[in-house]
Amino acid sequence: MIDEPLPQALSAEINAVLDEAGVHTDRRLVMRMLRTAILLGEDGTSRLDLKIASAALAEMRDAFRLFAPFNGVPKVTVFGSARTRTDDPLYVRARDMAAALAGDGWMVVTGAGPGIMQAAAEGAGPALSLGVSIRLPFEEKPNGIVTGQDQVVAMKYFFTRKLMLMKESQGFICLPGGFGTLDEMFELLTLQQTGKAEPMPIVLLDQTGGEFWQGLQGFIDEHLAPAGVISPGDFDRVLVTDSVEEARAEITGFWRNYHSLRWIGDRLVLRLRHDPTDDEVEGLNQQFGALVAKGRIERVEPAAPEVADGDALDLPRLALHLGQREVGNLFQLIRGVNALPSAAGR
Repeated sequence: MIDEPLPQALSAEINAVLDEAGVHTDRRLVMRMLRTAILLGEDGTSRLDLKIASAALAEMRDAFRLFAPFNGVPKVTVFGSARTRTDDPLYVRARDMAAALAGDGWMVVTGAGPGIMQAAAEGAGPALSLGVSIRLPFEEKPNGIVTGQDQVVAMKYFFTRKLMLMKESQGFICLPGGFGTLDEMFELLTLQQTGKAEPMPIVLLDQTGGEFWQGLQGFIDEHLAPAGVISPGDFDRVLVTDSVEEARAEITGFWRNYHSLRWIGDRLVLRLRHDPTDDEVEGLNQQFGALVAKGRIERVEPAAPEVADGDALDLPRLALHLGQREVGNLFQLIRGVNALPSAAGR
């Protein structure tokens, strides 16, 4: 149980320690982590399991500290093979893609290794590159671009590394790669499909005339969708392209009008950059009414929890009761919001 209580005397001692350490912000959450650590000891948890839990928490702290100074700066994570050579057209494509987004003010996050990761870091430049590396006995060592700026953190576990590569970014670009790249790409799709992550733009980028991702798309269209193991439109959220400009437009354009979302009870609130007209709201209801479980898509004021948190209070809002099984299709509504005439000029 997450909130399993500790003896009152022990809780008092923990509170005294937190007082002495000066921990006051979000104290309840810190208490919960300490409580869990103590309960792990009481459970007689094996040494290996304790080492995994301890290392994972320490790695996340290191990563949180790496990203904290850049909070509010848009970031795109670039995935791709560590084995791509510097003379490969894909290397050049990754470098050009990163340079284009860096020119728009985006930071580039990579796995800090060689190959595609190094190309993306080169394109963005040291000041706009962040790296989350993995400690392996072979192949992958942090590239000098991120290490030179001391903007890299090393991870022991793939699951903590993947968390940080995905948690901090507002867009994702995958170039051809092996098992690791495909694992990261399918993780992205799974998180989006199930609603465990907020909608984000995903681009599968190839060299000019490349067919790497077309093979994947064919497999999805010919096998996965007909077998019923995914829904027919699940891959529609992804842009497959060999164009840097198309990829750039997909990443930046996703945020043309859409800003963020928040669940307030069972109602989903979308925050926009531009106030839609009444006719536009009516059009959204006609186009996306099938996503709504009850009621309509409507314009709303900030809800009490948003006001309490000071959560983007200056932005216009739309709210709806999203169907439970429609969370994976939310990207369709976001694209509709971004296409509204009121969003022109973004």
